[in-house]
Amino acid sequence: MQTSRSDTRGRAKRGWLRGSPGTDMTKEDSHPYLILFALWLLVFSASSQIMIISPMLPQIGRELNVPEAMQGTLVSVYALMVGTFALVIGPISDKIGRRRVLLIGAGLMTLALAMHGIASSYLSLLLVRTFAGVAGGVLSGSAVSYVGDYFPYEQRGWASGWIMSSTALGQIAGVPLGTLLAAKYGFRTPFLGFGVTMALTFLLIWQFVPQPDVQRAKGKLSLGSALKSYAVLLRRSDVVVASVAFCLMYLGLALYVVFLPTWLARTKGATAGQIATLFLVGGIANALTGPLAGRLSDRVGRKSLIIASCLGLAAVMLSTTFVIRKFWMAYPLFFFTMILVAARISPFQALLSALVKDDHRGTLLSLTVALGQVGFALGGALAGPAYSRFGYASNSITGAAFVLLMALLVWRFLPEPKPELIVSSPENEKNPVSAVAAGSHL
Repeated sequence: MQTSRSDTRGRAKRGWLRGSPGTDMTKEDSHPYLILFALWLLVFSASSQIMIISPMLPQIGRELNVPEAMQGTLVSVYALMVGTFALVIGPISDKIGRRRVLLIGAGLMTLALAMHGIASSYLSLLLVRTFAGVAGGVLSGSAVSYVGDYFPYEQRGWASGWIMSSTALGQIAGVPLGTLLAAKYGFRTPFLGFGVTMALTFLLIWQFVPQPDVQRAKGKLSLGSALKSYAVLLRRSDVVVASVAFCLMYLGLALYVVFLPTWLARTKGATAGQIATLFLVGGIANALTGPLAGRLSDRVGRKSLIIASCLGLAAVMLSTTFVIRKFWMAYPLFFFTMILVAARISPFQALLSALVKDDHRGTLLSLTVALGQVGFALGGALAGPAYSRFGYASNSITGAAFVLLMALLVWRFLPEPKPELIVSSPENEKNPVSAVAAGSHL
């Protein structure tokens, strides 16, 4: 008896809803807005548990008796583990599919956040943050890779902008509320709360996020094949430049933001409540900018928006210690800072998603995320000694310098992908990482 296409889809959907790992829901059966919401909540939970560390460092130091110069290691160890495991998971996601990786990462992060409840010393918290970094590494790049798999190139800036706007809600509600809860109930409370939202994310991905019908990496998955994939990518100048620029982006940001709350508390008398409202103001700026920047980059191009935001951000960083004479002055400056930070992220991610074909996208994004986390780890590790020895002005000046260097690299060496060149051809099938490079120009 002949089976209709609708009956086949129905069985596929029912099997997928039951969570059968071998049954993939089709794109026609899925709903883009449910997918966006699941990825939005994923990024919200993951980014908020990172952002909450910075404003809570003084409290963690008091509760666990952690010296000021050592507090930055709680930031850097997470970033280092994210970078390490991002490199591991990239080729795996190209082979097994993005949906499975999202489920594994969300499950691990839920467990890691729950373990914060038993951290009772600096060493135990460091170990828990290390485990959270492993989970973050599994998740890193997966949401952006999924956008590249599911959405056409001309919509990726829009989709990435909406997903990354979840970091804005983290600043508007997650971080301020978490900071206030931490002040009242202890620093462990926010992590447990984000563990709940991450558990909900796992369920949403399980039920509503299909595996896109894209070409996956062929051949046996092994250490040798993974290293070969990275070696092939790193022979391309645009990939090297993009990776270094991603590293510099987060290095400069970490130098600037990790000890900003501490400096405001020490020199401007900022309270926990004021720091919470500062992040709320920054989150509003992020929420307003992220989706608009993504959509604007779809129309005018990625590079120009990235470069302009870098130049503006460097100027804001350099002016921080001169402009903020009283705490209230931090509100407009931080608002503008978050506008410029958000204006870089969505265009850059959309640009990265188009540099390679589907079956190498996870590898590329994991590579760039890994180096970005290395940059953030290095910035976090340098921020503490720099602040303790030279004051916050050294943090803001060096942060601005790295942001300017990023802008220079993007302007001079990174090509703008052309949508019409992102197509399959016999030549591209033979060399799947050169689909865009062949038509890119400086």
